[in-house]
Amino acid sequence: MLVVSSQSISSVTKNTEILWDTYGIPHIYGNNAQGAFHAFGWAQMQSHGNLLLRLYGQARGRAAEYWGEKYLESDRWVLTTGVPERARSWYKLQSPAFRNYLDAFAASINTYAQEHSDLIDDAVEVVLPVKAEDVLAHLHRVLHFTFIVNPRQVAGVSQQESKAGSNGWAIAPSHSENGHAMLLANPHLPWSDLFLWYEAQINAPGIDAYGATLVGIPVLAIAFNNNLGWTHTVNTFDGWDAYELKLADGGYRFDGQIRPFQTKTLALKVKQQDGKVRSQKIRVQSSIHGPVIPRKDGKTLALRVVGLDQPGVLEQWWDMARSQNLSQFQAVLQRLQLPMFTVMYADREGHIMHLFNGQVPIRQQGDFQYWQGLIPGDTSQTLWTKTHPYRDLPRVVDPKSGWLQNTNDPPWTTTFPQVLNPNNYPPYIAPRGFTNFRTQRSVRMLAEDDKISFAEMITYKHSTRMELADRILDDLIPSVRKYGGELAQRAADVLSAWDRQANADSKGAVLFANWVEAIDIDSVFRNPWSEKFPHTTPNGLANPQSALTTLETVAAQVEKAYGKLDVAWGEVFRLQSGDVDLPANGGDSGLGIFRVLDFAPIADGRFQSVGGDSYVAAVEFSQPVKAMALTSYGNATQPHSSHVGDQLHLLTRKQLRQVWRSRQDILSHLAEHKVF
Repeated sequence: MLVVSSQSISSVTKNTEILWDTYGIPHIYGNNAQGAFHAFGWAQMQSHGNLLLRLYGQARGRAAEYWGEKYLESDRWVLTTGVPERARSWYKLQSPAFRNYLDAFAASINTYAQEHSDLIDDAVEVVLPVKAEDVLAHLHRVLHFTFIVNPRQVAGVSQQESKAGSNGWAIAPSHSENGHAMLLANPHLPWSDLFLWYEAQINAPGIDAYGATLVGIPVLAIAFNNNLGWTHTVNTFDGWDAYELKLADGGYRFDGQIRPFQTKTLALKVKQQDGKVRSQKIRVQSSIHGPVIPRKDGKTLALRVVGLDQPGVLEQWWDMARSQNLSQFQAVLQRLQLPMFTVMYADREGHIMHLFNGQVPIRQQGDFQYWQGLIPGDTSQTLWTKTHPYRDLPRVVDPKSGWLQNTNDPPWTTTFPQVLNPNNYPPYIAPRGFTNFRTQRSVRMLAEDDKISFAEMITYKHSTRMELADRILDDLIPSVRKYGGELAQRAADVLSAWDRQANADSKGAVLFANWVEAIDIDSVFRNPWSEKFPHTTPNGLANPQSALTTLETVAAQVEKAYGKLDVAWGEVFRLQSGDVDLPANGGDSGLGIFRVLDFAPIADGRFQSVGGDSYVAAVEFSQPVKAMALTSYGNATQPHSSHVGDQLHLLTRKQLRQVWRSRQDILSHLAEHKVF
């Protein structure tokens, strides 16, 4: 039996409403903050109810109990890292007012499910009723045990294996055509699961913010208001370490002594194919570093993660959206509750800022690369216990260049002339050296245009030019002309005529991308990256003959697969959702494309978009604020919704939607009106 909160919902939500526009964006008008949270929970259920409940079930560590063995490892990870238990303690540590907000959000989820049970999958109703602790557990799992660290990283697959990334720009009035600061928000995440963005406007006393958050999160994570805005990018941040333990006598060695493990036994239930539930116990051991994670290679690791005692992330995001100037905004940032992510900021007064945000451990030794490996766990010399305060973090405010950028590169390359000197910071705080070709493309577009208009910023955002092609084709093509056979010559013809972009009609991009896939990119360049020439290196071909041989092989494969060498990019790379099937533009970040899309193979040599450009917002802090946005895959996943994939036609045309923020504009594009 579904139980709704005993608190009188009507007293909280009286005169609260949701105005749904024609793209399924909820514009929430709350009588008070609690009412706004209630409406936001309702909106998320209407748009993403099945997904939201499934995510909350996983955050409880009970997904295998609900839906079977395929969730077993997910549950084991969530329980071993203590997510549900910690979420319960976090709930108690919220301020009384914010605890009420979370209760209102959770209560509305339950109310929606009760009133619209026919729209919710039977399989996920087992998660109901939802509690505020579930909301916090989901947040905790997303931030700390997906973005900061995930099981594949601990298993040794890769320290930085996630496809999560972003572009972020802040442009000062001195660098903009209209004399107003501008902000570009452009996260690149997988188009599924806990990575999906949800676009919304929240309006209540003390707040009028527009932006997006990840499904299941009750506040906006990227947002702007009439006076300021911010975006996030995944920064080159190390907030976790794997300590290799030396086992002895049932414990582990530490500073010359043998310490016992702290041990607890947890219940793990698994639903069988016949519907019965099998119970098993998991034994979780912890060292002084953190929970013990055995690996298949026989090594025993202890996992240490920042921020587990910092429960104020949601309230910090909420107060960031309520801030009205840079001083207020920085005062909120100084709480350092958000464990990672670059903050890129712009405001109406003309200020711009880049903060390398994160709870960075204070370490006694080693550079960034050292802390990417296994750390000796038998000595206190490697055990960090504190994190750097706000004043220690790399930060740039109002640079002379007039622009700031981050494309998942270290903070040192945020603007040029260079403002941040890595020598002034601990060597472990961020890596040095070559970043990526997307970063260089980003810097090129910003640096080569002295006065960028709002329309130009949007055009640059959609740039599909491959920076890598500009570094290497001018060497490759002459080599082919001189030494290549008939097939290679035809390949050179295609590459010579190609516009070096990954637009839907670009012919040559498929051939080039396949060639790049086949070469060893780390050894292909004649001139390696140099700090003296950070924007134009690496470049040139180290071994033209080897490059030519690879091109001949790849050309034969492309011609066999597609019947021609000059197949258009959009014929091969597709945007698909439901019945929608459109030609794509954009591609892999490694090619130096600013418009990032990630693809997975489907059939007949074709590929389907599965990640990359997800939410985009372009904002100019004029009077009134000018803003355009796009949620690539649409603002809903519920099967009955007309908004599943309804923005892909804009994505294929490199267009953004007008953002409707005033009540008059929203009513002019009203699709549905909900009053509580």
